This record gives sequence, structure tokens and C-alpha cells, in this order.
Amino acid sequence: MQKSLKPTSDRAFDILQAEKLNPLDAIFAPQTVAVIGASETPGSVGRTLLWNLITNPFGGTVFPINPKRQSVLGIKAYPKIADIPEAIDLAVIATPAPTVPGIIAECVDAGVKSAIVISAGFKEAGAEGIALEQEILTQARRGNIRIIGPNCLGVMSPLSGLNATFASAMARPGNVGFISQSGALCTAILDWSFQENVGFSAFVSIGSMLDVGWGDLIYYLGDDPHTKSIVIYMESIGDARSFISAAREVALTKPIIVIKSGRTEAAALAAASHTGALAGSDAVLDAAFRRCGVLRVNSISDLFDVAEVLAKQPRPKGPRLTILTNAGGPGVLATDALIEAGGELTAISEEAIASFNKILPNHWSHNNPIDILGDADPQRYTQALEIAANDPNSDGLLVILTPQAMTDPTQTAEQLKPYAQIPGKPILASWMGGAEVTAGETILNRQSIPTYRYPDTATRVFSYMWQSSYNLRGIYETPVLPAVDPNSGLPDRNLVKNIISAARQDGRKILTEFESKQILAAYGIPVVETCVAKSEDEAVKCAESIGYPVVVKLYSHVITHKTDVGGVQLNLRDAEAVRQAYRAIKSSIEEKIAKDPHYSAFTTHTSAALSVQHGLNAPLSLTALFLGVTVQPMVKTDGYELIIGSSLDPQFGPVLLFGTGGQLVEVFQDRAIALPPLNTTLARRMMEHTKIYKALKGVRGQESVDMAALEQLMVRFSQLVVEQPWIKEIDINPLLAIPPTGLNSGGLIALDGRIVLHPQDIQAEQLPKLAIRPYPTQYISEWTMKDGTPVTIRPIRPEDEPLLVQFHETLSEESVYFRYFHLIKLSQRITHERLTRICFIDYDREMALVVEHQDAETKTRQILAVGRLSKLHGTDTAEFAMIVSDLYQCQGLGTELVRRLLQVGRQENIGLITANILSDNYGMQRVCEKLGFRLQPTSESTVMQAEISLQ
Repeated sequence: MQKSLKPTSDRAFDILQAEKLNPLDAIFAPQTVAVIGASETPGSVGRTLLWNLITNPFGGTVFPINPKRQSVLGIKAYPKIADIPEAIDLAVIATPAPTVPGIIAECVDAGVKSAIVISAGFKEAGAEGIALEQEILTQARRGNIRIIGPNCLGVMSPLSGLNATFASAMARPGNVGFISQSGALCTAILDWSFQENVGFSAFVSIGSMLDVGWGDLIYYLGDDPHTKSIVIYMESIGDARSFISAAREVALTKPIIVIKSGRTEAAALAAASHTGALAGSDAVLDAAFRRCGVLRVNSISDLFDVAEVLAKQPRPKGPRLTILTNAGGPGVLATDALIEAGGELTAISEEAIASFNKILPNHWSHNNPIDILGDADPQRYTQALEIAANDPNSDGLLVILTPQAMTDPTQTAEQLKPYAQIPGKPILASWMGGAEVTAGETILNRQSIPTYRYPDTATRVFSYMWQSSYNLRGIYETPVLPAVDPNSGLPDRNLVKNIISAARQDGRKILTEFESKQILAAYGIPVVETCVAKSEDEAVKCAESIGYPVVVKLYSHVITHKTDVGGVQLNLRDAEAVRQAYRAIKSSIEEKIAKDPHYSAFTTHTSAALSVQHGLNAPLSLTALFLGVTVQPMVKTDGYELIIGSSLDPQFGPVLLFGTGGQLVEVFQDRAIALPPLNTTLARRMMEHTKIYKALKGVRGQESVDMAALEQLMVRFSQLVVEQPWIKEIDINPLLAIPPTGLNSGGLIALDGRIVLHPQDIQAEQLPKLAIRPYPTQYISEWTMKDGTPVTIRPIRPEDEPLLVQFHETLSEESVYFRYFHLIKLSQRITHERLTRICFIDYDREMALVVEHQDAETKTRQILAVGRLSKLHGTDTAEFAMIVSDLYQCQGLGTELVRRLLQVGRQENIGLITANILSDNYGMQRVCEKLGFRLQPTSESTVMQAEISLQ
């Protein structure tokens, strides 16, 4: 081993990590707290706050602020915060809303680091309250003070003893981080937690989220070693991008469970009036939760049941549950609940059945649920559980016990203790009954086997566990990079730009079907051949060029839902039929105008079926509605009609839709929603949430459609939505998916397309933002190494995982040691779990650049170097790290990669970039000095810190 590979570097790394501070530390671990509005009035919020702080020692000092009193509750009071002789970490404010902006200004001037605003009367009260909030934010930004609230209960940190709330009691210490938007629900949960013996690492009432939001707190609790799971009561999501960014990172290591009010329209309105925030679509919110690995539950009891079980038991690898019971009835009830919740019964393997036959009475159920009969003793339970646990078909186990004459609940629980941790399989128990089973429940719970009085609760919890696994697996499965012919010219962004610009210059919001199909084709989406005809003769000419039979459709700048106005004529087999179709469509439009000159019947169709873009008060002429027809081949619909679309959500921006299409799309309501951008894995997961998915995979003797091609088409459609922000709504309906039959190879083809643009008066900076940042193509560029080798420097992407495996195979021990401060075996460096963290990044939080070389002859690609810039939560500081393949060192790659990271930092508004470098890593130190970094020693003698300001 080389001299520089010192084992003390593990300790050095740990020390440096511990020295990092988060701005929210001032809220959760303050040394000095000022209570502004402290009072001695019995029952007042100010008195309760002060009393809770001084009667729950947290290791800090409390300073009451009250200009009218010399002391409060026997503690010296100060007229204002500037009079306090010590620096204040946290100010807790309980004064009338109009006074709060001025108080925040005083806090900023006094150098206060954080504040909790208990006061109500802000945006939930209307326009005046919103104006007060803006004043508070303006003042807070002057000093970078972080604020929780307003309109909140406050914050508890039970492990340290901090109780900065006006609740009537202090939460028990534990390992659950609880965040609630409702202060009243906090107090109810607090009472419930004492009864259920639930403890908390943090107990936060977040209020209106003026400053500190879900993302900030999820990051903070994600870094907190005492928090094992995060549970949330949510009424509105606030900053959707921040929430998704934080949750995607933290959910990998700590379960995040949410109960979100507002599933129904009435509840959504109530929540909006409560928080003053827009509720948004519940279906879109579900899609967002799935995308970031968050688990949504439907009841408060489920919230904590799932938090407990995910902290005690492994997540299942599949939905199949094996139920072991000594009574048939509870097993049947458990089965019903399991199936209703989306789980499956394990199909017991033949080997397991043979083993059961050897140890169970002849009359056992011979199926799942495994009824081992009412006279089952502890030994029969353990023998049966051993067999069930070893069955490869099973993903989880539920053991049900009902107290019967031959049953020993306590001893049975004792016998199950060795099975508390089965690798990769959760085990749950339902000890049914009262006092007789309590001792057994206690034994099981102490062994981390969760117990439930009723088996249907246990199966519901198991289904939630599987849903959590499914969500996380969908995010971090390695996708396939879509195949793109470099000579295809796709996507043709210039063509799309020209079409959209021309329409906007004409004052149009709606593109014609022909224009819409041009845009789809520009992104590699196959479309049916379409010919525009502005007369009968032109229509006939188009039909004869295409070949009969044909379809004739209305061509209009105004009407997009052509079927609604008689604007589609099918299966036309000769020229005369085409002429008649042309005249019929024109006549239909004339009749509509005659009946309704303002066309109101179609302007009110639905928001998703917007049909006009002219003023609603002006009568419309035939020439405004009828520009001619389009002629297309009559495609045999021997396949499945699908819909793929995108529209806007008020909170999440553009969202994608996939499902059963055709004229009855609103009737079937078979659809799935997802957030862009998609990769092939996410596209498949989106399809799996629809009923049509099973048919697409092949039913009743039919072959499967080309699922890989469909996935890639959806990825290209997602790319279109991401790259073209002027598009407000877009759909392909129908997209015909044809399975192969005989000589027909099948395929995918868009038969119709519709695109609606944003209004003319909207500015580019006002266009809706994506909830998830897409791949940052602006950071892709070419470069040449010293030896003349051409390379591409670009952001990393999920599809790079196989290339990263090959890259790590080229690294020496010294390179690994210098990068990670300790040696990591190759087998550990290339695990899927580890590489997902490297490749599946959130570009809002970090940026990783790779240097890629493609062999000119073989076209094989390899990664030569990786550099990473990671933001520190809640700051404008980022850390960088870099590693270069030993085969390509001394070619200028390191210097160029760090230079690119500095450019990225400037564009991403990073103020300070730092790096920890081992003292004997002289090469990296020279690179940093060359690029303007300042090197200085750290508290650990073996480590140097490099630092550069970008401001």
C-alpha cells in the first residue's frame, strides 16, 4: 500500500462532516431564545410559550421581550430585542400580525439567526395579510434570517428538551420527525401519541410556510441521525420543486409518509381557505409523491403504523403476502383487505406445500392463507413459519393468532423471536383478543415485530410497504438510453420554433392539426401522412396521391375537437366520396354558425377541450372557422387507441397523461398521470398504472405491442413538453398501438394531434416552470485533451450507470483513496444501490459532469472522469469533488473539469465553492491553486480545505 493511504482519513472525513452547519440548527438547537410577546396573562399564548421554554430545559437561555414589564414569570424582561446583551439564535414571536414586519426588521438588525412566528392573521386573512407577509420576507432577506410560520403552533425538539410551542404538553422523545401544516392537528396528535407511546425526534407546526417549507425540513430531518422516519400532515404543497427535490434524496434512506387532506373537491376548498394556498389536483399530487418516493396514506393511524413498521422491518420486494393463521375467518378477512389494497396472496410453492404436509394435520388449508388449525401450539407455529419464510414465492409474512383452548399467545410470541429479522421479507403479527394476548404483543414489539389487533390493518400496512418499495424502485431502476440516429436531424428544434413563432405572430393560440403533427414528427413521433386541401379539387388530388380509402377532416385555426362539429368523414373510397365529405364538413360548420353566431356552445366545452381563441363577443365567420380540410389515409384500427397528452397544473406546472384514447376517453377515464421529464423506466411505470397496460402486453392470443418502442415514444413526447415551454396543452388522440399479426409487424402511429399555445400577453419569464428540473443540456460541450483525443463534457444521467461500472474498474487504489479518503473495494463501489446515488441526481441540488469519449470506429463510449458540485442545504455554498481515470491522468482533464464546475457554479448562483483535499494529494492542490482557490489547513491535520468565492 502506498505511503499516503492513511487509515486516519476516515476519522478526518467524519470530523469535517460534523463541522458542517445548517441554518435550521438555530431553530432546533438554539443556545439563546427570545420570546417576543412574553406575558404573565393566564391562558395567553405569550405566557404559555415562555412557560414551556423555561420548564423544559434545553441547555440554552431564555429572554422575555415585553416593553411594559421589568420581568415576566420572574425572569428579567427587555423592552426590545436590541437590548439583549447576548446574540440571539431564535426569536419566538407572538404579537399581533401588523407588528410582525417591524419586529422581524429589529431581529435582522440585531443579528438574530431564526424566528418562529406564532401569530395568525396573514394570507389566510386575505389581501392585507398577504401584504404583511411580503413585508416580512423583504425584511428577512436583508439578514438571511430563517422563519417558520406564521400561523403555527411552534417547534419541539424532544430529544434536547426544546419546547417553543404553546401546546399543553411536551412530546415524548423518539425517532419520528413529525411536520404538520395544522397546529390544531398537532395538539390532537400530541394527545394521541401519549396514549400510543409514540415518540418524536422533532415535532414541527409549519403553518403558512412563508419561508421555511417542506423541502427545508425534509432535508434537515434527513440529515438528523436521530430521525428514522418523517411523517407529514399536508394541506398544500407550496414550493413543489423544493419538496420533490428534498424528498427524492431523503426517501432513499428514510421513509417519508404523508397524509394529504383535500382528496375531495369540498375538502380541497376547505384546505385552501385554511392555509390561503391553492390545493392543486389530487391526482397530480399522487403522481408527484410516486415520483419522489413518498408514501401517501389515508388515515392518521396509518401514518404512524407505517412509520413504525418501515423503521422496524425491511421493505418487501414484491406484493405477495403469506398469511399464517390458526383460524379461517381472520385469514379470509385479511385476504379481502390485502386484495383491496393492491396486494397479492403468495402462490405457495410445491416444495413448501410438501413441507407443510409433513408437519401439519391433514386438514390444514393446503393453500394461502395457511390455516394451521385452532389447536396449533407454539412449535407448530414456528415450524410453519420457518417453511413459509423460506418459500421463494413469498415477499412478506403475516402471522395471525386467535386465543383458543390450545393456544398459548405468550409462548408462541417467544418462539417467533428468532424470526424478527428475515432478510428481504417483513414479518407482521396480529395477536387478536384482549388482555390474554397483551404479554405476547409486548414480546413481539420488543423484537421489532409490529403487532396489530386486527389482521386487516396488518395487510393494509403490508400493502403500503410494498407501495413504498414500488415507488422507490421505479425512481432508481436503470433506464435505457433512447436510440437516436445522429444523422436523423431529430429533434428538429428549429422547425418547431418556426411553427410556434409563426402562429404567435398571427395571434393564434391553437395550432392546426397539420402543424401539430409537424411538431410531433420533429421529435421522432410517427404521424399519419397528412395533406392540406383548401378546395374540393385539392382534396381529391391529395386522396389520389395518398391512395384510397382516406379520411377527410376539418382544417381550422379555431376548432380542434373536430368530431364535435361533424368535422370528420371516414373510409372514403373514391373521388366523389371525398367531394361529398368536403361539402358535408363545410355545411356542418355553416349550420353551427347559423344557430350560434358566437359559437358559445363550443367555447364552454371544457378547459381541456378549448375550441376557440377569438373574442367570445364577436360573431364568427365561416372563413374564421373553415379553412379547408386535411386528407389522410384510412388506417385500420386493428390495435389499441391510446392518448398521450400534457396540460398545466397550477402547482406542478406541465404534467403528462397516458391512457385509453379514442372518442370515449372521458367515459373510460383510464389514465395515469406523471411529471416530466420521463425516462424509459418512468414511462413504463406510468403505463403500469392503467388498465390498458395489460392489453398492450398481449391478451387473448394477441402479441404484445412493441413496449420498448412505446416507452421511447413517451420519452420523446416528454422531451417535447420539456423543451417547448410555449406549449400550454398538447395531446395525441388517438395514438394507435398495433400489435404484430402475421405479416403485419405492428407499430405506433399518431392519427391526430392537438396543440394549444400560451396566451399572447404572457412573457417568457412568466411561463410555468417544471416541477422537476430536466436534463441541463446547456452544460454539454466538446473539448480536446492534450493528446488530441476529442471528448464530450456533459452532465451525468441515469443511463450512465453501466459506463460508471466500467469507469471504476480503471481506478487505482491511490485514486480511490484520494477521492473518498479511504479505500472502498471495487465490488462495493459498483453496487446498483451506490451508483444510483451517483447517476440519479437532482440537478437543482447538485451537478455532476462526466468526460465521455466515443471510439470513432466501434462507437463504444467510455467515461474518463467525473466531477461533482453539491449544494449544502440552506446555503449558497457548494462542495466539489473529482476523480480521473488513471489511464487518462496528466491530460488536462482535472483542470478542465474543475474549470467547468466553476462555470456551472456561477450560472447556478453559487456564492462559495469548497473542497476537502488530503494533505498529500498534491496534484489536486496544484489544480485548485491554478484556478484561484485559496488553500488552508483544517482542524484535522491530514486534510486541507480549498475555497473560492464566486461573488
